[in-house]
Amino acid sequence: MKETTNANIGGRNFTLDKDAFERLSDYLTDVRSRITDPTGETMADIESAIADIFAQALSSTMMVVTIQMVEAAIARMGNPDDFGPAKSAPKSSVNTAPQLRRSRTDRSIGGVCGGIAKYFNLDSSLVRLVVLLFIIFGGLSLWIYIILWLLIPEEE
Repeated sequence: MKETTNANIGGRNFTLDKDAFERLSDYLTDVRSRITDPTGETMADIESAIADIFAQALSSTMMVVTIQMVEAAIARMGNPDDFGPAKSAPKSSVNTAPQLRRSRTDRSIGGVCGGIAKYFNLDSSLVRLVVLLFIIFGGLSLWIYIILWLLIPEEE
């Protein structure tokens, strides 16, 4: 016994088994990422065409759309590549913010100063000098450096 899902495709209600739903969902997401139509009419037309294919394949509305039916519909509609090149993800959606990590290459002891310098885009020698001055003059304890060494993860 397979799990089924009800889905509205092109304005029509269909029951799809779990595998068919996941495959169709992945296909439509991939196609949507390649279409540059701001109104969404092209995507609506594609869904309507898929709904027509399913309606022709099913003899009753009580039947379930299977993975084979989805694969046949995809074969008739074409690969997502046929709809154009995939749009690159906008840079704002990708997590490109720098993360505080201990440096594996720019290190003298534990890489803490090198990691802090990289995070704040500073010269690591300057960060080491400031940390050393704070340790000597009591503003920063050596224990804080050791705690940071233990808490800040190392770069991959």
